[in-house]
Amino acid sequence: MINGNGSADAGEPIAEALRLLDLFASVGAEAFDITHTNLQQEKRGFRPAQSLAQARQSMPYLVPSAARRQNNLIVRPRAGDGVTLVQLDDLAPDALARIAPAAFLILRTSPRGQQAWVAVTSAPRGFAARLKEGTGADKEASGATRVAGTANFKPAYAPNFPRILIDAAQPGLRVTTQTLDAMGVVAPARPVPAAPPPAVASSGGLRTRKWPSYARCLEGAPLGSGGSPKRTSADFIWCKIALSWGHGIEATAERLLEESAKARENGEAYARKTAEHADYAARQRNALPPGRPARG
Repeated sequence: MINGNGSADAGEPIAEALRLLDLFASVGAEAFDITHTNLQQEKRGFRPAQSLAQARQSMPYLVPSAARRQNNLIVRPRAGDGVTLVQLDDLAPDALARIAPAAFLILRTSPRGQQAWVAVTSAPRGFAARLKEGTGADKEASGATRVAGTANFKPAYAPNFPRILIDAAQPGLRVTTQTLDAMGVVAPARPVPAAPPPAVASSGGLRTRKWPSYARCLEGAPLGSGGSPKRTSADFIWCKIALSWGHGIEATAERLLEESAKARENGEAYARKTAEHADYAARQRNALPPGRPARG
């Protein structure tokens, strides 16, 4: 635990932060986006696309600074071609036990919260969503996590903020889709409808050229622990609407970068992934038999 003043001996937390970076690098992470948020989960700093060397050089300064300022220190690892990093957050104990043999990293983010990270080789489009569904993980987990050794600064945890801990690690462990299928942790692929959902037609009979209101999506998004709308949810909802209006995945991802500050900060890969996730969710729902509710 770290007390309300944010104090903690810096040596061990820095070592844990460096260990986290090295674990991500061991499975193919080539760059890291580093974000700082305050106690109210408001963004206070952002360093995009840091190399492993840059990120390691920064940690001896960023870790103690985060403790003093009561800032959350968050990284988003970005893997190279051929590797997909899947964050499985908010796992139930039985689900965590099932996925643990395939996870290169298990993090404890709060007294009762754990997440597993899996590095999947040659994963097809939509596979990450199926893995999340099969394990019961948070479908909207963004692929960013608080840095090991630092505190989880949320008002609900005051005044003794829990430290992020590495519960288990298997450096360099990558798994195939076939291995995960055999473990029974992947939801079955849904039938893809023969045609995409019907688009809303414009007055000229063509697909609409209008875009959804991002402000309204943000207003309707669920609130995060800090009381602010969850922008990841707003981005996902906005993409689902845009796709249902007949816009393609590529166009939707490009437009999301214009509409969403979070998308601009996280880059094209985030926008594309969000649009693909929304497309997969829509097709999964459309493939269900009439009258059967979709999960989640």
